[in-house]
Amino acid sequence: MANRAAQISRNTKETQITAKVNLDGSGVRSISTGIPFLEHMLDQVAQHGSLDLDIQAAGDLHIDAHHTIEDIGITLGQAFAKALGDKTGIRRYGYAYVPLDEALSRVVVDFSGRPGLVYDVRYPRARVGDFDVDLIYEFFQGFTNHALVTLHIDNIRGRNAHHIAETIFKAFGRALRMALEIDQRLGGTLPSTKGTL
Repeated sequence: MANRAAQISRNTKETQITAKVNLDGSGVRSISTGIPFLEHMLDQVAQHGSLDLDIQAAGDLHIDAHHTIEDIGITLGQAFAKALGDKTGIRRYGYAYVPLDEALSRVVVDFSGRPGLVYDVRYPRARVGDFDVDLIYEFFQGFTNHALVTLHIDNIRGRNAHHIAETIFKAFGRALRMALEIDQRLGGTLPSTKGTL
Protein backbone atom coordinates (compact mmCIF):
# COMPACT_ATOMS: atom_id res chain seq x y z
CA MET A 1 0.00 0.00 0.00
CA ALA A 2 1.28 3.46 -0.88
CA ASN A 3 2.27 5.83 1.90
CA ARG A 4 -0.90 7.76 2.70
CA ALA A 5 0.69 10.88 4.10
CA ALA A 6 0.83 14.49 2.97
CA GLN A 7 1.89 17.98 3.95
CA ILE A 8 0.19 21.22 2.91
CA SER A 9 1.17 24.80 3.72
CA ARG A 10 -1.17 27.79 3.44
CA ASN A 11 0.13 31.31 3.81
CA THR A 12 -2.10 34.36 3.62
CA LYS A 13 -2.05 37.87 5.06
CA GLU A 14 -4.16 36.48 7.92
CA THR A 15 -2.64 33.07 8.67
CA GLN A 16 0.41 30.87 8.17
CA ILE A 17 -0.44 27.19 8.52
CA THR A 18 1.29 23.88 7.87
CA ALA A 19 -0.64 20.63 8.22
CA LYS A 20 0.89 17.16 7.98
CA VAL A 21 -1.26 14.03 8.12
CA ASN A 22 -0.52 10.31 8.07
CA LEU A 23 -3.75 8.41 7.53
CA ASP A 24 -2.15 5.14 8.67
CA GLY A 25 -0.73 6.52 11.88
CA SER A 26 -1.30 5.71 15.52
CA GLY A 27 -2.51 8.99 17.01
CA VAL A 28 0.83 10.78 17.27
CA ARG A 29 0.26 14.52 17.21
CA SER A 30 2.01 17.86 17.50
CA ILE A 31 -0.51 20.70 17.41
CA SER A 32 0.25 24.37 18.01
CA THR A 33 -2.39 26.93 17.03
CA GLY A 34 -2.51 29.51 19.81
CA ILE A 35 -6.06 28.28 20.51
CA PRO A 36 -5.89 25.78 23.39
CA PHE A 37 -9.48 24.51 23.13
CA LEU A 38 -9.08 23.79 19.41
CA GLU A 39 -5.82 21.97 20.14
CA HIS A 40 -7.67 19.82 22.70
CA MET A 41 -10.32 19.00 20.08
CA LEU A 42 -7.76 18.16 17.37
CA ASP A 43 -5.99 15.90 19.89
CA GLN A 44 -9.26 13.93 20.03
CA VAL A 45 -9.37 13.58 16.24
CA ALA A 46 -5.82 12.20 16.10
CA GLN A 47 -6.28 9.86 19.06
CA HIS A 48 -9.67 8.44 18.11
CA GLY A 49 -8.97 8.45 14.38
CA SER A 50 -5.56 6.74 14.74
CA LEU A 51 -4.19 9.54 12.57
CA ASP A 52 -0.84 11.22 12.93
CA LEU A 53 -1.36 15.00 12.86
CA ASP A 54 1.17 17.81 12.87
CA ILE A 55 -0.51 21.21 12.69
CA GLN A 56 1.45 24.41 13.17
CA ALA A 57 -0.56 27.60 12.83
CA ALA A 58 -0.05 31.30 13.42
CA GLY A 59 -2.86 33.72 12.76
CA ASP A 60 -4.37 37.10 13.51
CA LEU A 61 -5.69 36.09 16.92
CA HIS A 62 -5.55 39.75 18.00
CA ILE A 63 -8.67 40.18 15.82
CA ASP A 64 -10.31 36.88 16.72
CA ALA A 65 -9.86 33.17 16.06
CA HIS A 66 -12.13 32.97 13.00
CA HIS A 67 -9.49 33.18 10.25
CA THR A 68 -7.13 30.79 12.00
CA ILE A 69 -9.74 28.12 12.70
CA GLU A 70 -11.28 28.30 9.23
CA ASP A 71 -7.87 28.14 7.55
CA ILE A 72 -6.80 25.17 9.68
CA GLY A 73 -9.91 23.37 8.44
CA ILE A 74 -9.06 24.28 4.84
CA THR A 75 -5.42 23.23 5.13
CA LEU A 76 -6.22 19.99 6.93
CA GLY A 77 -8.85 19.16 4.31
CA GLN A 78 -6.31 19.72 1.53
CA ALA A 79 -3.82 17.47 3.32
CA PHE A 80 -6.42 14.69 3.62
CA ALA A 81 -7.30 14.97 -0.07
CA LYS A 82 -3.63 14.79 -1.08
CA ALA A 83 -2.86 11.87 1.26
CA LEU A 84 -5.82 9.87 -0.06
CA GLY A 85 -4.80 10.13 -3.69
CA ASP A 86 -7.27 8.28 -5.93
CA LYS A 87 -9.03 6.69 -2.89
CA THR A 88 -8.55 3.16 -4.22
CA GLY A 89 -9.67 0.50 -1.77
CA ILE A 90 -11.02 2.72 1.01
CA ARG A 91 -14.26 1.92 2.78
CA ARG A 92 -15.43 5.44 1.81
CA TYR A 93 -18.19 5.71 4.42
CA GLY A 94 -17.68 6.05 8.14
CA TYR A 95 -19.85 6.84 11.11
CA ALA A 96 -19.64 7.02 14.89
CA TYR A 97 -21.78 7.75 17.90
CA VAL A 98 -19.81 9.05 20.87
CA PRO A 99 -21.13 9.85 24.35
CA LEU A 100 -19.50 11.95 27.04
CA ASP A 101 -21.52 11.95 30.24
CA GLU A 102 -24.89 13.53 29.29
CA ALA A 103 -23.85 14.46 25.73
CA LEU A 104 -24.20 12.26 22.65
CA SER A 105 -23.23 13.12 19.07
CA ARG A 106 -23.22 11.33 15.72
CA VAL A 107 -20.88 12.01 12.80
CA VAL A 108 -21.24 10.40 9.36
CA VAL A 109 -18.69 10.97 6.56
CA ASP A 110 -18.57 10.02 2.89
CA PHE A 111 -15.37 10.57 0.90
CA SER A 112 -17.62 11.21 -2.07
CA GLY A 113 -15.66 13.88 -3.93
CA ARG A 114 -18.66 16.17 -3.40
CA PRO A 115 -18.39 18.70 -0.59
CA GLY A 116 -21.45 19.09 1.60
CA LEU A 117 -21.86 19.84 5.29
CA VAL A 118 -24.99 19.30 7.38
CA TYR A 119 -24.37 20.61 10.91
CA ASP A 120 -27.20 20.31 13.42
CA VAL A 121 -25.72 21.37 16.75
CA ARG A 122 -27.13 23.70 19.38
CA TYR A 123 -24.93 24.76 22.24
CA PRO A 124 -26.37 25.87 25.58
CA ARG A 125 -23.89 28.74 25.72
CA ALA A 126 -21.86 30.70 23.19
CA ARG A 127 -18.42 30.12 24.68
CA VAL A 128 -16.33 27.45 26.33
CA GLY A 129 -13.93 29.58 28.33
CA ASP A 130 -12.97 32.21 25.75
CA PHE A 131 -13.56 29.90 22.77
CA ASP A 132 -16.46 30.87 20.49
CA VAL A 133 -18.36 27.66 19.69
CA ASP A 134 -19.66 29.18 16.42
CA LEU A 135 -16.16 28.66 15.02
CA ILE A 136 -16.49 24.87 15.19
CA TYR A 137 -18.82 25.11 12.21
CA GLU A 138 -16.23 27.19 10.34
CA PHE A 139 -13.59 24.52 10.93
CA PHE A 140 -15.80 21.76 9.57
CA GLN A 141 -16.95 23.87 6.61
CA GLY A 142 -13.33 24.51 5.62
CA PHE A 143 -12.46 20.83 6.00
CA THR A 144 -15.51 19.65 4.05
CA ASN A 145 -14.91 21.97 1.10
CA HIS A 146 -11.27 21.01 0.69
CA ALA A 147 -11.27 17.31 1.64
CA LEU A 148 -14.22 16.97 -0.78
CA VAL A 149 -16.37 15.02 1.66
CA THR A 150 -20.02 14.87 2.58
CA LEU A 151 -20.20 15.34 6.35
CA HIS A 152 -23.23 15.10 8.65
CA ILE A 153 -22.76 16.22 12.24
CA ASP A 154 -25.64 15.89 14.70
CA ASN A 155 -25.67 16.51 18.41
CA ILE A 156 -28.40 14.25 19.73
CA ARG A 157 -28.40 15.54 23.29
CA GLY A 158 -26.28 17.43 25.78
CA ARG A 159 -26.34 20.19 28.37
CA ASN A 160 -22.63 21.01 28.65
CA ALA A 161 -21.07 22.88 25.71
CA HIS A 162 -17.61 21.41 26.31
CA HIS A 163 -19.04 17.89 26.36
CA ILE A 164 -21.03 18.52 23.17
CA ALA A 165 -17.98 19.81 21.29
CA GLU A 166 -15.80 16.96 22.51
CA THR A 167 -18.29 14.28 21.45
CA ILE A 168 -18.36 15.85 17.97
CA PHE A 169 -14.60 15.81 17.51
CA LYS A 170 -14.21 12.32 18.96
CA ALA A 171 -16.97 11.01 16.69
CA PHE A 172 -15.36 12.80 13.73
CA GLY A 173 -12.10 10.98 14.43
CA ARG A 174 -13.81 7.60 14.72
CA ALA A 175 -15.83 8.16 11.54
CA LEU A 176 -12.67 9.14 9.64
CA ARG A 177 -10.92 6.02 10.87
CA MET A 178 -13.71 3.79 9.55
CA ALA A 179 -14.02 5.56 6.19
CA LEU A 180 -10.28 5.63 5.51
CA GLU A 181 -9.60 1.98 6.29
CA ILE A 182 -8.58 -0.20 3.37
CA ASP A 183 -11.32 -2.73 2.62
CA GLN A 184 -9.60 -5.95 1.55
CA ARG A 185 -12.80 -7.22 -0.05
CA LEU A 186 -12.64 -4.42 -2.62
CA GLY A 187 -9.47 -5.86 -4.12
CA GLY A 188 -7.99 -2.44 -4.85
CA THR A 189 -11.05 -1.05 -6.60
CA LEU A 190 -13.05 2.09 -5.86
CA PRO A 191 -16.22 1.86 -3.75
CA SER A 192 -18.36 3.54 -6.42
CA THR A 193 -20.49 2.38 -9.33
CA LYS A 194 -19.25 5.48 -11.21
CA GLY A 195 -15.67 4.22 -11.16
CA THR A 196 -14.45 7.52 -9.72
CA LEU A 197 -14.68 9.45 -6.47
